[in-house]
Amino acid sequence: MSLYNLSLYFFVYSFLGWCTEVAYAAVKEHRFVNRGFLNGPVCPIYGFGVSIVIALLTPYKENIIILYIFSVLLVTTLEGLTGWVMDIVFHNKWWDYSNRSLNIGGYVCLAFSLIWGIACVLIMDLLHPIIAKLLSFIPFTAGLVLIIFFSIIMISDCCVTATAIFKLNKHLDHMEKIAKELHEISDQIGLDLSEKVLTVVEKQEESKLKRNDAVNQLKEWKMETSEELRYRIEELKKRYHNVNGFLSSNGTRLIKAFPKMEPRFHKEQFDVLKQHFQEKRNKIKRT
Repeated sequence: MSLYNLSLYFFVYSFLGWCTEVAYAAVKEHRFVNRGFLNGPVCPIYGFGVSIVIALLTPYKENIIILYIFSVLLVTTLEGLTGWVMDIVFHNKWWDYSNRSLNIGGYVCLAFSLIWGIACVLIMDLLHPIIAKLLSFIPFTAGLVLIIFFSIIMISDCCVTATAIFKLNKHLDHMEKIAKELHEISDQIGLDLSEKVLTVVEKQEESKLKRNDAVNQLKEWKMETSEELRYRIEELKKRYHNVNGFLSSNGTRLIKAFPKMEPRFHKEQFDVLKQHFQEKRNKIKRT
């Protein structure tokens, strides 16, 4: 099988895979959700998966048992490897089967692997002969132009999406640093106040300082401390709010497309960001 044909199959099944994901999301959530990793109407993992099955298993098409078993193995390997690589590169887990039995790292699970196997058998027996026939009517030159055109679009889309993810990770890191600094300031205030309380107690024991004088002195120190740190705390809170409020259109789409998306780092800040995103959605729905 030629690389030309496999390239056409890749783009066709990437699009059909995206349609499947969108239809599944529409049934489940009663609304349109762009479930693809990329902005365009494609899910490359479907294109790669079906193309690999076609390239390697076409000779076994007549043996449904071999076709099914090897389809399960190939697609499961591809899904697991893709999930693991994307986790390593982008520091995010895009889907998670951890709550399902017989899963491996949350990247794959037996139930979905068996479903993918059935889907591949149906595609090979029913759908692919029709797709291959239709694509055969496309002149070679026109097909080559389409492959080049769609490849350029997909590569550009990959770059835009990757940039958005790295920017999102950078903002989560920024939020984490601000939250940590606020926590450190809070700890420092508590430590300073504790030390001053002990100082007042010692002086009270030594000089029999009156209770009201001791309380007034503590209030005075507290006001001084608040005055020194108030501006810094307000500044940090404002920065945190601004960063929290930032969410690019790509970032918003990815959160909607992958509701179980979980970052490897900054999980607490990501939950804050998701909550902020959900509040904005609810506010829009009410208006």
